[in-house]
Amino acid sequence: MTRPTLVWFRRDLRLHDLPMLLAASDDATAAVAMFVLDDALLGPSGGPRRRFLFECLRALDDDLDGRLLVVRGDPVVVVPAVATEFGAVSVHVSADHGPYGARRDTAVEAALDAVPLVRSGSPYAVSPGRIVKSDGTPYRVFTPFRKAWLDHGWRAPAATSAGTVTWVDPRGSKARVPIPTAAVEGPALPPAGEAAALRRWHEFQEDELAGYADGRDRPDLDATSRMSPYLKFGCIHPRTMLRDIAGRSDDGAATLRSELAWRDFYADVLHHRPDTARGNYNDRFDAIVHDSGPDADRAFEAWAEGRTGFPIVDAGMRQLLGEGWMHNRVRMIVASFLTKDLHLPWWRGARHFMRYLVDGDLASNQHGWQWTAGCGTDAAPYFRVFNPTVQGEKFDPEGDYVRRWVPELRSVPGKRVHRLPDGPPPGYPEPIVDHAHERQVALDRYARIR
Repeated sequence: MTRPTLVWFRRDLRLHDLPMLLAASDDATAAVAMFVLDDALLGPSGGPRRRFLFECLRALDDDLDGRLLVVRGDPVVVVPAVATEFGAVSVHVSADHGPYGARRDTAVEAALDAVPLVRSGSPYAVSPGRIVKSDGTPYRVFTPFRKAWLDHGWRAPAATSAGTVTWVDPRGSKARVPIPTAAVEGPALPPAGEAAALRRWHEFQEDELAGYADGRDRPDLDATSRMSPYLKFGCIHPRTMLRDIAGRSDDGAATLRSELAWRDFYADVLHHRPDTARGNYNDRFDAIVHDSGPDADRAFEAWAEGRTGFPIVDAGMRQLLGEGWMHNRVRMIVASFLTKDLHLPWWRGARHFMRYLVDGDLASNQHGWQWTAGCGTDAAPYFRVFNPTVQGEKFDPEGDYVRRWVPELRSVPGKRVHRLPDGPPPGYPEPIVDHAHERQVALDRYARIR
């Protein structure tokens, strides 16, 4: 029997537009498809993200006619073991540029010894590190990065499918474990897998892309792409999406391209500054004063549970718990409230998001939080403090989003639901802070570190 290659799936749970399959086919006509259940990644993931991952694995296994080998353990141990078991001539992956992924792959490469680890492609339209300024340094500001990103362009989608290689049946492997079945409790999640991703993408193009530029800021409208979970796990590649809208110059297509550029930008930032996964990009903010102690912890709990007494904030936090997802505009509002009204560190909120978001992506999540907190690259000015009431009135003008997620307020008509001029109805809390006062406290603290 001809020795196969090993195709190690990670954040690329699809078979079309997958460059590592082309590279694998150059090494061997047969391949073993493998996914490693790595507790270092599964442990920090919340229930919604784990459940969506497992369903994506089932979909991929179906697409491979049951030939996906799922194993569990430390990749440094199990990948070489599987390569030895099948006599693999090589191991193929999509490149991982995240802090953990890069360290893991270096260690696996060393453990494989004479079996090469071949990296092809990445989860991004343009791989992190490719776009730099004329002096060779990375971009710190998004707008010039986007221009360079557009000028650089991206490859055409790779012409791959399940038939690109012949898949080895791994069902006799002693390392094989079943795909886990997650508890069904929790939010209803979107359908998983590559076929579901492509269906949603085509629906969005036909029904919502034209109005995306304006509608995407309205949480009361279902006007966002809802593609983020699929991009997170690579059920679709952003290059496929960019190819499909290449001929469009309308505002909706331009805005979507910009959002995909943001995704690549934040991945590039994390690639160059892996320390920013946990710490401030702008180290001047290391000196800022945060609240702590029992009162701060109670404030955090009120924020996390959606009972701050600020309707748009509470709606967003309850949507997170109810759907495993939150509208992007509301993500900024609740992040501003945590960091600038409650004076709590951004990483507490970022950790909470990563626990509950089905689309939780380290680069986008951590740097989105830092943008709002003012301590990141290309950050919002420190003096920008979102007024949650004004934000609610502007982006949820009839109050429909708030009433959808905060049932205690369903009797309050129209935009009155944001200010509650008659006071909170029974069962809904008073505001836990005075926004005007806390805004000034935030500005004073920021001014001390300027």
